[in-house]
Amino acid sequence: MKRVALLCMGLVMGAASAAEAQLTMQMSNGWSFTFGGNVNAFLVYEKPDADGTSGGTPGALVGAGEGATRIRTGLLPAFAVFDAKGKEGSTDLGVHFGFAPQIQCGIGAGSNSVGGAGHDCFGAQIDMRQVYLTVGGTWGQILAGRELGLFGRQNILTDQTLFGVGATGGQLGGGTTLGRIGFGYIYPQFKAQMTYSTAAGRPFQLSIGLFDPAVNGPYSSIELPRLEAEGVYSAGNTKFWFGGLVQSNGGGGPADESATSWGGSGGIRFGSPTFSLTASGYYGMGIGTTLLYAGSTGGTIGDDLRTSMGGLGQLTFTPANSKVTVAGSWGISILENSDSEAAFKTKNWLASGGIYYQATKSLKAVGEFNYAVTGDDSDLTDDNTSIAPAVGLMLFF
Repeated sequence: MKRVALLCMGLVMGAASAAEAQLTMQMSNGWSFTFGGNVNAFLVYEKPDADGTSGGTPGALVGAGEGATRIRTGLLPAFAVFDAKGKEGSTDLGVHFGFAPQIQCGIGAGSNSVGGAGHDCFGAQIDMRQVYLTVGGTWGQILAGRELGLFGRQNILTDQTLFGVGATGGQLGGGTTLGRIGFGYIYPQFKAQMTYSTAAGRPFQLSIGLFDPAVNGPYSSIELPRLEAEGVYSAGNTKFWFGGLVQSNGGGGPADESATSWGGSGGIRFGSPTFSLTASGYYGMGIGTTLLYAGSTGGTIGDDLRTSMGGLGQLTFTPANSKVTVAGSWGISILENSDSEAAFKTKNWLASGGIYYQATKSLKAVGEFNYAVTGDDSDLTDDNTSIAPAVGLMLFF
């Protein structure tokens, strides 16, 4: 179940210890079946500043409006994870299914009534995030299917808000919160892929994969797969990582112009059993912000790839022999105009503080306070700001 905590976005950011899976069945043919996961619920209040005027630039995330209270899933959705593993000859085989539901429904006109215009409350949103097979041995492993992407994966896996709320992304939706997605890193997303990783259990592991390509409008051709890679070195309480992606799209206009988007990411975490210090960042052209390839171009052919950059710093402290961890972090994501656009610079940043109490081996209680800002470089606009305190429970099994 430790893998659930890590892969859940991967995510499962902040290196908390999850309980062992409570259901494991050994089959007579040598295969084993395991079920594990988590359920979480947060009471979240958000109060935007009604006077903000900087929410109109591309990539802006914090809007103006009234306060709202929700009882909802945090950044990490609930997970129901099913694994089957076996060994045939010298080959390790496995399949993995990860269902990720949220507890709340969307809020819209008539959303609580039969036939309402909004997302109804007859069933929570269920996200089929993980469906993949693995083939491995002493030579490494091949993963084929739908799983978390490699680019920026460790940036989100080491973020404290994975075990909380972070930026809400708006209180009216039926999905998870944003956490620090768009406020320090770009969400890797769970995507179809064929990825090779070197053998686990060594200090350094390299993963490189071919990914289902994305349209990068106005470039609509997806003739070639996207290439993503990640290297991770771990030794004791120290970890550092680097990664990148490159994708080429054509089909831009009558002349069939093409564009190549690329990005790099990396970070480091070090400390001791009582504290850790983490820093990570990314930079790229034509990769967008918040979600990969969202707002990535200016929409006109030629010289229209926008610049993306960002990063975060985080400190955690756990007193000796204590069940309490205190964490604080600050992160920012910046999107800049392309060469074919008028100048703009959208900045989304988030300051987050949290207290995490490991009540039992499996149960975690969380208290969090978040301050999110969207700004630009114009003297004519005021920053959009919001505060979002939250309390919740997370149960890993």
